[in-house]
Amino acid sequence: NQLTGPYGQIFEEEYQQIVLESLNGLEPAYKSYLQSISASQTHSGYFSIDKKDHAINNSSKRGSDLSDDISAYDLIMKNKERLLSFSEPVRFIFSHSALREGWDNPNVFQICSLRQSNSTVQKRQEVGRGLRICVNKDGARMDSEVLGESVHDINRLTVIASEGYASFVDDLQKEISADLYDRPKYADTEFFNGRTLRLADGTAHTLNVNEAGLAYAHLLTQGYISEKGELTDTFREASTAKQLAEFMGGLAPFSDELYRLVRSIFDPTALSSMVEKAPETQVKDNGLNDNFYKKEFQTLWKSINHCYAYHVSFESSELIDKAVKHINSHLTVSRPYYIVETGAQNDSATQEQVEGGTSFTAGGRTTEFLLASDSGNVRYDLLGVISRRTKLTRRSVAAILSRIDPAKFAMYQANPEEFLTKVPQLILEQKATMVVEHIAYNRVEGTFSNDIFTENHADYRKACPGMKSVTPYVFTDGTAEDNVERKFLQALEEATEVVVYAKLPRSFHIPTPVGNYSPDWAIAFDSRRVKHVYFVAETKGSMSSMDLRGVEDAKIKCAKALFRDLLSEENVRYDVVDGYEHLMDIVMGEERE
Repeated sequence: NQLTGPYGQIFEEEYQQIVLESLNGLEPAYKSYLQSISASQTHSGYFSIDKKDHAINNSSKRGSDLSDDISAYDLIMKNKERLLSFSEPVRFIFSHSALREGWDNPNVFQICSLRQSNSTVQKRQEVGRGLRICVNKDGARMDSEVLGESVHDINRLTVIASEGYASFVDDLQKEISADLYDRPKYADTEFFNGRTLRLADGTAHTLNVNEAGLAYAHLLTQGYISEKGELTDTFREASTAKQLAEFMGGLAPFSDELYRLVRSIFDPTALSSMVEKAPETQVKDNGLNDNFYKKEFQTLWKSINHCYAYHVSFESSELIDKAVKHINSHLTVSRPYYIVETGAQNDSATQEQVEGGTSFTAGGRTTEFLLASDSGNVRYDLLGVISRRTKLTRRSVAAILSRIDPAKFAMYQANPEEFLTKVPQLILEQKATMVVEHIAYNRVEGTFSNDIFTENHADYRKACPGMKSVTPYVFTDGTAEDNVERKFLQALEEATEVVVYAKLPRSFHIPTPVGNYSPDWAIAFDSRRVKHVYFVAETKGSMSSMDLRGVEDAKIKCAKALFRDLLSEENVRYDVVDGYEHLMDIVMGEERE
């Protein structure tokens, strides 16, 4: 059974997403056609087959999406008619060599190169597959005689590749120009004289010198050519717009044939436009939609869209007391030691023993601990180092060190370097705790711009369409189906009591002593069902205090203090939840109270 590897999984996710986004704008027949094909059916993998019908480069060893199923090989390499028919769902092929091995499929329109290649020959082979005139389901060539002016719109090859293709394309254009050097370059009288034109009914007419002169004069009068006979931008624009002026007099019936001749003239400008560089990576439009302007969200946004400043006040004696207790409880410093291993080389060792590592006889292994006196004459500025690292005065540091247990202070002599690393860290932990416990917020001048919701996002693999979101796409921190934020997002979309929500960007932040803090979600409920316009800061996979420790825990506590002091009266609440059910437990629990 073929397993879907990482590329296949990404493809299926992207394919399903694009199909869902595109259905509303498609013609009914094509829409029905797409909906009849599942993402897993529409892609397959190609493997080379040797003369004994054995698959080469078995995919199971590489974890790729290349199928070693003989039927996939037969479909891609042999059954061209079936592959090109609408009854066959396969339209995307993962291949490692199909484009190089004589694959007779003219309907290659996109090539996405997943690895860098410096082989010019390989690039020629790959591009050559996509430059052939395509066919319809009946096998008829879709050339200029069938499609007319739209031939280049249908027969267009798009290559998604590395920058190495840029120089390759330049060289390719130069070679094409050289190959076309012998083609006529000017639409002058000599060019038209003696040409045979044919009408649709089979009527043929050969132009004489006078008629050739009239054709040249017409083109010159319309501004389609220069006096020398070179094609102008006016001709190119009129030809693209299908607004070319009809020839006059007896040449009128042959206008289409005459313009077909004109287009056959070698045009360097047209050649360069045939191979064009795509624009830079295009980001989907993710501007603010009507949801942003709903009354419910505007009420919520006006409540939380403020700038804040904090201040902290506490007594030094309180910090000293807590730091002493914390150091006595948690400080551990290892004793430095060294290991001595002894052994001897055998006198009669052979070459095989030396090469095999068996010529050496181990004598023993001894561990020796360093004494305090072994540190030599190295001197440390104990108070200075800790003061700089904790931003406390030397007096406060001295007070802390003088009160810790003598056994803890003795660790400084055993290992000064580790002592000077761990003690400041333990003091800072207590300092952060106290800062959070004593923090207070005030509003200051300023608000966040609405533009923060439309900041560019490059990775649309992490985006989901949001019907209730203030932007068309919502970016979460992961793409996996079991991702906490992705599940929470889906629940918001499905919940009937949710009116509108926003995934808050990182530029929306709350200042804290341990760094700026950016909440996750802003949610507005239906006031007829839930009284709170509720603001959810974090979605966490675990609510264990061990998983919310350190700096992150300090930021969350600061945010709780801000919402408690400044926003509780505005019916705006803040909390940390591990999912939508947890959120509703909090909301409905308060409702019952």
